Amino acid sequence: MRSIFFVLLLFCSLHGLCEITFPSVIASNMVLQQRSEVPIWGSAAARSRVIVVSSWDHRSYSALAGADGAWKVMVKTPEAGGPYNIRCSEGSGKAVTLDNVLIGEVWLCSGQSNMEMPVKGFKNQPVSGSTQLLMEADNPKIRLFRLERAQSRSPRSDCKATGWQEADAASVADFSAVGYQYAKILQERLKVPVGVIMTTWGGTVIEAWMDRQSLGSFPGVRVLDVGDTTRMTKNEPTVLYNAMIHPLAGYGIKGVIWYQGEQNRPNAEIYDSLLVTMVKEWRRIWNRGDWPFYYVQIAPYGYNDKLGPAAPLREAQLKALPRIPNAGMVVSMDAGEQRSIHPADKSVISFRLACWALACTYGRTGLPYASPVYHDMKIEKGDIAIHFDHAPNGLTSFGKTLSAFEVAGEDRVFHPAKARIT
Repeated sequence: MRSIFFVLLLFCSLHGLCEITFPSVIASNMVLQQRSEVPIWGSAAARSRVIVVSSWDHRSYSALAGADGAWKVMVKTPEAGGPYNIRCSEGSGKAVTLDNVLIGEVWLCSGQSNMEMPVKGFKNQPVSGSTQLLMEADNPKIRLFRLERAQSRSPRSDCKATGWQEADAASVADFSAVGYQYAKILQERLKVPVGVIMTTWGGTVIEAWMDRQSLGSFPGVRVLDVGDTTRMTKNEPTVLYNAMIHPLAGYGIKGVIWYQGEQNRPNAEIYDSLLVTMVKEWRRIWNRGDWPFYYVQIAPYGYNDKLGPAAPLREAQLKALPRIPNAGMVVSMDAGEQRSIHPADKSVISFRLACWALACTYGRTGLPYASPVYHDMKIEKGDIAIHFDHAPNGLTSFGKTLSAFEVAGEDRVFHPAKARIT
């Protein structure tokens, strides 16, 4: 009897191995990047032949699973549309169909708490207009994929996530307010499906979002070995990349939006190099060219803590801009709250990110997108005249008194300064 049971168990186990499985990000309801070649991957029986058929053109793709059962095919996508399905089959197992798949634009949003802050807000920290956003959320052409927080000292092949969800009040409430509103603007303006992948964790340093190889050029950053018994924390280098970026690597995306930096104020002097290196490495890992990377300067909060002032970090973010090909930076100094590190108004940040994308990625001409950026200064009769790029019509404070200006001499001791617009 035991022998018969063992044979049955072995047969069931082998039969289970024949079934095709996918990582969390490859699933029904997903959005695939239009007019591209996108990867579809998963697991099957070792060395089995996997056949993938797309319903939009009925084209067949095949791949031979490796000894570990892993397989991948590159599928050609058409112009935006859907819903479609993708049928995957393997010789000795049953076919698996991914349903309700849309073709459109796919963006990844990542960073710390101001990107993580959901439409419903944090406790005692609301998001402006959240009730109206939820009331108007129903839109099957917007799909949301949200990763759960996770950390690992070795790269993971899969992640825990909500799965791809159509936008409605329930799914939008827990999704990034910046990421969702960015998707909403793109979907309305482009008239195509939009998918957004949210991978965020508040209070985290950029080193945690970088892989071991990219951190090799920073001798001051220590990456622990996989077998190290030290208690793991969310700010340990590589642990968020391993658990929350690596499982997504290669998925067909149009670009990335990024909102992070507050936690790196203690090492602001190298933040620009860290950001440049992270983007370069992510692009190498994705192997999809220099996709757009649009990021937000940190919020205009008082930052009266031990991590240090905000100005050096913002300057580092600005220094990174010309060093990252196909990048854009959103300024947030006029769109925050001095007493809250999580500004309630997330709409203006999403709008400014969308302006960069619509103008520079989607070719919408005549649309202003770049914030004024310091060009040079001249000392004139005891005053300092500051000139800006990207300000063809000049500047305005909309009647408000200018603030937050400081000046320093050769001693580098800063003093409050009065400023006016001429």
